[in-house]
Amino acid sequence: MTLRQDHRLQRRIKLAAFPQSATVEDLDLSPARGLERRFVLELAQSLWIDQHLNTLILGPTGSGKSFLSCALGTAACRTDHSVRYFRTSRLLFQLAQAHLDGSYSSLLESLAKIDLLILDDWLRDPISIAETRDLLEILDDRFGRSSTLVASQLPVSEWFTQFPSPTHADSILDRLIHNAYRLNLTGDSQRKLRANLPMPST
Repeated sequence: MTLRQDHRLQRRIKLAAFPQSATVEDLDLSPARGLERRFVLELAQSLWIDQHLNTLILGPTGSGKSFLSCALGTAACRTDHSVRYFRTSRLLFQLAQAHLDGSYSSLLESLAKIDLLILDDWLRDPISIAETRDLLEILDDRFGRSSTLVASQLPVSEWFTQFPSPTHADSILDRLIHNAYRLNLTGDSQRKLRANLPMPST
C-alpha cells in the first residue's frame, strides 16, 4: 500500500509539471522573508484547497515566489490533490493555440477539473482583451469548486489597471482575491543568495 501511495504521489508531481523540485521542508521560513512559519505550515496541510479557497503569493523579483508556489503545490500532491503549474504567459499561449485547433473547450474542461491551478508570473506581461476573456472563463469555471494559487511581483492594488477592460477586471478580481490567503515575501533576492558568487580579486 505504501508503494502504491508513493507511485501515485510521483504521478501527481509529474503531472503538475513543476519547474523545480521544492518542498515545504526546503523553505527558509525566517522572519526576514516576511513568512509566518505557522501560517505556511497550515497552508501546507491543504485544507484551503478542500474549502475551494485561493492563495496569492506576492513579492519582488527573486524573492522566492516560484519556489514557494512549487513547495505548496508539492504539499497539495502529498495530500492527494491534483495540481498543475503554469507560467501565465505560457498558459495564455496554449489557450490561443486551442482556439485555433478547436481544442479550447476540452482545455477549459481539463483545467476546471484540477484541484489546484498555479499561475506564476501573474500579470508580468501586457494582456490583451482576448486573453482577459480566457482568464475569466478559467476562473469562472473554478470559482467555488476548486483552488487557484497566483504568484505575482505586482501588488494586488495594481492588478485592476493591468487589464484592458474594467468590466472583465472586476469579474476576474472578484473571483480571485476576495476568498484568498495572502503571502507577502520580503528580503534579499533568493537567486542572489543561492548564487554564492566569489568575491572579485583586487
